[in-house]
Amino acid sequence: MRRWWAAGAAVLLLTACGGAPEPPGPAGAPTRATASPDPTPAPDRFTVVATGDVLVHQGRALTSGALRPDGSYDFSGVFAPVSGIIGGADLAICHLETPVAPEGGPYRGYPSFSVQPEIVDALAGAGYGLCSTASNHSLDAGFDGLTRTVDALEGAGIAVTGTYRSEAEGAQPTVVEVGGVRVGHVAATFSLNGVPVPAGREWSVDVTAVPDVAGMLAGAARARAAGAEVVIASLHCCREYEHESTQAQEEAARALLASPDVDLVLGHNAHVVQPVERIDGEWVAYGLGNHVAEHATRGHPTEDSVAARFTFTRGDDGRFTVSAAEAVPLRIEFGAGVRVVPADPVSHVRISEVLDRRGAVADGLEVVRD
Repeated sequence: MRRWWAAGAAVLLLTACGGAPEPPGPAGAPTRATASPDPTPAPDRFTVVATGDVLVHQGRALTSGALRPDGSYDFSGVFAPVSGIIGGADLAICHLETPVAPEGGPYRGYPSFSVQPEIVDALAGAGYGLCSTASNHSLDAGFDGLTRTVDALEGAGIAVTGTYRSEAEGAQPTVVEVGGVRVGHVAATFSLNGVPVPAGREWSVDVTAVPDVAGMLAGAARARAAGAEVVIASLHCCREYEHESTQAQEEAARALLASPDVDLVLGHNAHVVQPVERIDGEWVAYGLGNHVAEHATRGHPTEDSVAARFTFTRGDDGRFTVSAAEAVPLRIEFGAGVRVVPADPVSHVRISEVLDRRGAVADGLEVVRD
């Protein structure tokens, strides 16, 4: 059993049998050890914050503003204006859409990414403890890039779901411990942009033919069997640059939430904000927009973003459900560099309108300034 601490959450990657400690991982990976019993009672309430796609485009304000005189990069300032939102959550979940390059590069941007590994340091510094990595760009830098990305995230104390360095690793449910409550996370992508999965390594990326989410449901069941009291599903699909979710996307979300093993669905890939919807008492955020990105066209809705915050509360039956759903509109701001900031009044209204297209506000979603 592997355990380490990040952003207030202990991370447990459990084998099916939950048995003895595993051998040491790659250089920089967290030490694996058997966890000691925690005498602290589990809380009856905890918060989760989830944000949108992280893409590091090259040769623009983001990278030029983060470049240091010695040739390294510092992206910490990108998240500084929203550090209270991210760090204030009991568990913060990011979506790293692109693989990282070796330190010093070479770096590539669109359409086949291999980005500065320092972005991982910035994510960890902002307070993220968990990150989904299954996306249409997962294999842009091949299996080596995939492995390098998982190594970097885990080395920074961030748990990973969606891409794997070994078949055995892919069979392990990802479960993070949030103050004594175990939270499972499953993730999948609908596409790899035509890049074939390496022969013999079909397990390296969780891919699903949306609306078929059978693999995600099986993963959620494994997480429950490993002791997860809450399971969150992250789905990377479907149509880009459209505020409206597709029928396949909606069918996938409904199938996930219909399972007793899934409690919340988070969506990525659209690069614009999409609606939030409550389905039979549970929530789906179809698209959280871009959290960090720099598309060629300025003033586009790709600069809109949202931090979704959910409070889980234990009921009389002992199960956790979402007792409060909030959305914090954000905006990517360009200047000498790039920063993620709370949305200005005009952007706030625009983002709020999209979020509420499925009646989410009437169903309990609170759109807030934070």
